[in-house]
Amino acid sequence: MSPGPAPQTIIVVGGGLAGLSASYAALRAGGAVRLLERAERPGGNSIKASSGINGAPTRFQRDQDTAFYSDTVRSAGARLAAEADASTTHFRRPEREALVATLTGASGKAIDFLVDEIGVDLSVVAQLGGHSFPRTHRGAGKLPPGAAIVTALLEKLKQDPKFELSTASEVKRLLTQISDAGSRKVTGVEFTSAGQTATLQGAVIFTTGGFAGDTWGLLQKHRPDLAGLPSTNDPRPGTHGLLEAVGAQLIDMDSVQIHPTGFVQPSDPDARVKFLAAEMLRGGGGILLHRGRRFVNEMETREHVSHVIMKLPPSSTAATAAEKEGSESLTQWDIQLLLDPGACEAAASHIGFYLWKGLLAKKKVKELDEATRESIREYSQVVAGTKPDALGRKVFGSWRLQGTEEDEELEVCIGRVTPITHFTMGGAAISSKGHVLAKSDEGASLKPIEGLWAAGEITGGLHGDNRLGGSSLLECVVFGRAAGAEAASYALGR
Repeated sequence: MSPGPAPQTIIVVGGGLAGLSASYAALRAGGAVRLLERAERPGGNSIKASSGINGAPTRFQRDQDTAFYSDTVRSAGARLAAEADASTTHFRRPEREALVATLTGASGKAIDFLVDEIGVDLSVVAQLGGHSFPRTHRGAGKLPPGAAIVTALLEKLKQDPKFELSTASEVKRLLTQISDAGSRKVTGVEFTSAGQTATLQGAVIFTTGGFAGDTWGLLQKHRPDLAGLPSTNDPRPGTHGLLEAVGAQLIDMDSVQIHPTGFVQPSDPDARVKFLAAEMLRGGGGILLHRGRRFVNEMETREHVSHVIMKLPPSSTAATAAEKEGSESLTQWDIQLLLDPGACEAAASHIGFYLWKGLLAKKKVKELDEATRESIREYSQVVAGTKPDALGRKVFGSWRLQGTEEDEELEVCIGRVTPITHFTMGGAAISSKGHVLAKSDEGASLKPIEGLWAAGEITGGLHGDNRLGGSSLLECVVFGRAAGAEAASYALGR
């Protein structure tokens, strides 16, 4: 595609990690960046990310990890399998595999970039559910990885005079014109700020995130069965319609990830927006209990663990708040997350915050009900290798209780969790370089929309049926950097 004459400004829409990564890459490629964020401050959902960022191979891993690609393909499920070739969107297996190859193949360099160029500590590596190796990186300090990465990158951006951040600025539509080749191209945006409407001209990178919090909008439209679930995301409308209006092909819009563990706050149990109980809590050794008994391999994929929980009876008090407010019902479950002293120590950077917020509580083993104490004894025997795990768990993190009488005086951390809408795998189809792809006629392949790129959760086709924990921050960095570099090259006429 010949770019022809184009403005030098790159407009980035959305201030999460994908937008910040795209901005940084565009600046380094010689462009000038205007970032528009509709919230009052940047960071999006990226700043909340608590488990880490995947990368393989990296200098911080102990073992040679060659399975990241295969783990991602397996997690993606049927949408990446042969039957996906029947898709009417023409975004088929080869295109999906190209995205996975880009994500996993560039993951090591993404970690190097954040550590060496941005100055983020990512020296601690953990194994999350669905992974064959420990490959999810975070820092050794108290700051969660999402916040650490976002704040460090934002500070770097603010040092560049060619970077301008505008918060409380919401894009209302994409500006287009007909190119010399007769196709539609994107030339800028129309947005509102401080009650005024304005336009900007330039190449556009869309990084506005997903729609898991758009409960009664896009979520209800594409997955009405999930509209009653609480969410980790703020209740903001999805922006996918802005891309669809200029011809973007939306794919996998019914593919929504339910995270199995969102904290139920004792002081406000029916809150619709909940704190995430990070997956690394289970990776560090934590177990899940229903009525005091383990019922699932906690190290399975998020999709599997959520599915098992949601087959259990939901909480009988789940609709209390809705009935009081006369609003739509809330559906949630009564599951306990329990960590022993070893698992608590491994997750110390998180545990202090969760205890402070009242999401976890410390109790001595002897204070727990007998069913829970028996489950602790049985699990401790599994960890010690004296009996197999009937649920199939093989990785036990830092659990160190022995299942003996001496355990009775030791403290565990315990809290209530429930499945929550967390991430949407569907969105705009993109190329491996972040070009947004347009709808096609029957039998034709998807084609890039000139002047328009996207990265992060607004895109689709990468994760299929299930996203691996730790890959959301990674895709923001990998595809954000790719989109930023490509958009800058286009804008500068290279």
